[in-house]
Amino acid sequence: MKRTLQLVVICCSLLAVTWSGQASFPEQEKDPNFWRSWAQRTLTNALMLQQLNQNRAKNLIMFLGDGMGIPTVTAARILKGQLSGHPGEETVLEMDKFPFVALSKTYNTDAQVADSAGTATAFLCGVKANQGTVGVSANAIRSQCNTTHGNEVTSILKWAKDAGKSVGIVTTTRINHATPSAAYAHSVDRDWYSDNEMPAEALQAGCKDIARQLFENIPNIDVMMGGGRKYMFPKNTPDVEYPSVEKHNGTRNDGRNLVQEWIDKTKNNKGYYVWSKTQLLSLKPANVDYLLGLFEPTDLMYELERNTESDPSLTEMVDVAIKILRKNPNGFFLLVEGGRIDHGHHGGLAQLALHDAVEMDRAIGRAGLMTSIFDTMTVVTADHSHVFSFGGYTFRGNSIFGLAPEVSDVDKKPFTAIAYGNGPGYKMVDGERENISNVNFGDIHYQAQSAVPLSSETHGGEDVAVFAKGPLAHLLHGVHEQNYIPHVMAYAACIGSNKAHCAQIGSIFDDATRPVFSSVVATLAVVRFLC
Repeated sequence: MKRTLQLVVICCSLLAVTWSGQASFPEQEKDPNFWRSWAQRTLTNALMLQQLNQNRAKNLIMFLGDGMGIPTVTAARILKGQLSGHPGEETVLEMDKFPFVALSKTYNTDAQVADSAGTATAFLCGVKANQGTVGVSANAIRSQCNTTHGNEVTSILKWAKDAGKSVGIVTTTRINHATPSAAYAHSVDRDWYSDNEMPAEALQAGCKDIARQLFENIPNIDVMMGGGRKYMFPKNTPDVEYPSVEKHNGTRNDGRNLVQEWIDKTKNNKGYYVWSKTQLLSLKPANVDYLLGLFEPTDLMYELERNTESDPSLTEMVDVAIKILRKNPNGFFLLVEGGRIDHGHHGGLAQLALHDAVEMDRAIGRAGLMTSIFDTMTVVTADHSHVFSFGGYTFRGNSIFGLAPEVSDVDKKPFTAIAYGNGPGYKMVDGERENISNVNFGDIHYQAQSAVPLSSETHGGEDVAVFAKGPLAHLLHGVHEQNYIPHVMAYAACIGSNKAHCAQIGSIFDDATRPVFSSVVATLAVVRFLC
């Protein structure tokens, strides 16, 4: 029987690939309604489980750790504790305090191991999609402009905006990178950052670059913070922070200054553009309704390399964003991405990746202090994992970046606990594995050893965690398709298309008869999550 099953699996795997070498997938998966219906059926099943906090979510916050697989979460937990002088393993991350945890299946419609564009479309738009595409269904083909029209899918950010909520995006990558762009753009190529990166035929066919879509697709996004300055300015325009560095000059061939256009549009509506930490923290959020913060020409610096005088941390950006967004009596939706966790792993740079993960956890804690579990649903998840791991029978409290306690019983050389399945850390010396006794493996730019040589380490294909708290957070309860996540959040906030239940769902703001002791319960609950 086992042998028969193995043969079935092999045959199915072979049938999944056509003679052309391109992936084949069921035709029904190209239809957005297929994924929407599946998500709604899953939601119906979830509603039959125990129900706890059934308030209506006034606010929605999604924290996305790019590339933050479960091994990264565990390693970041240990690092956070060790940074405080503790062994580390027993440390509790802010996300660990969330009462509900699920797993998310990350595959793209055309890829077993996903990329950040197709996954972002899933967890923001509620529809699984092809790798390399953002804000379009699986009917769209990567880099083929003429497959865009008619295949656009909208995101939870737009659903929230249409419902009268304030909306914001905060990221440590360029703001037109894969994850944030799925919140507002419809592009068959994630790399079309500005018109400079687009082929002539795509421009002639009417496709728009992602930077342009940031300002045109969803008018009046209230808060936008991240990197990507150079994609907003005319070609060869010197950067305001690095005027003598040519690679940071503006890239736009159309001559448009998107930042100045935004300034002109919002200056009479309490709109502010900032590009430094000093400017950001000098703002008085009570007097700001719209904020555009572009702090680097491309991605923001890694947390370990950040200039703390001139560059804001993710926590500082989140703090300002919430202070602005929460002024809206209808509530808000905020997308926060710790995007450089992924970049660190791609480079085999575990220290940079994990310190960015710890910083995102700090931002999660700050958001928790500024909101209430009774009216704010917060979800923390990842788009995909990486081939990152740590092991080697290390002792309790061993530095997460340290050596395994024994040398290899094969080549008699030491090895670090952290290793990658593939990547740039593969090094041979005289035909043998490099002896790291002669290497400063404690350096922040040390590339951990990998089993397979690649110039860039790859994503991992395993499920990732979903942490949830707040109204209806218990609906994230098991193993789910990744596209299920925004459907749950929208259901909790009564936005989007599924709102038939909203006449019955409670709200702590519109129920004047709620017992007085609820405030005491709220206080105890907050203490439970924060301590």
